This record gives sequence, structure tokens and C-alpha cells, in this order.
Amino acid sequence: MSPATIELIGALAATITTLCWIPQAIKVLRTRETAAISLTMYCMLAVGIALWLIYGFLIGSWPLIGANTVTLVPVLAILVMKLRFG
Repeated sequence: MSPATIELIGALAATITTLCWIPQAIKVLRTRETAAISLTMYCMLAVGIALWLIYGFLIGSWPLIGANTVTLVPVLAILVMKLRFG
């Protein structure tokens, strides 16, 4: 497999897993319904993403930095709404 194909697969994977949180964040922001969302899971996820972001900075990986920065925004929005509306 060519390096360009491998990079394309990685870019597609990063894009999909980064953007997958946006529909949930929009739904939570619109409905303010968070009862079915696990607080523990979102806390662990936010910490994990933050650690990936720190790791990206430490190794100078702009794809890791970009993907995890974008991912952290909707995840934190959902977490804040969960804390606010329970």
C-alpha cells in the first residue's frame, strides 16, 4: 500500500472520529436532555482526549493536536451540559 493511501486512511479515520461527537453535542445543546449520558464515561473521555492532546504537543504531531483539539470542544460541551442539567 502506498504511503499516500496510508495517510488518506489515517486522515479519514481522524476526521470521522473527530466529527462523530458533533451530532451528540448539538442534540444535547438543543434538548438539554442528558439523563442517558454517563458522566463517568464523558469525564474519562475528556481526560483521555486531553492527554492525547498533551502527547501531540510533546511529540510535535500537528494531526494529533488538531484532531484532539477539535474533538475536545464538543466533548467538553456535552460534559458541561451533563453537569449543568444532570
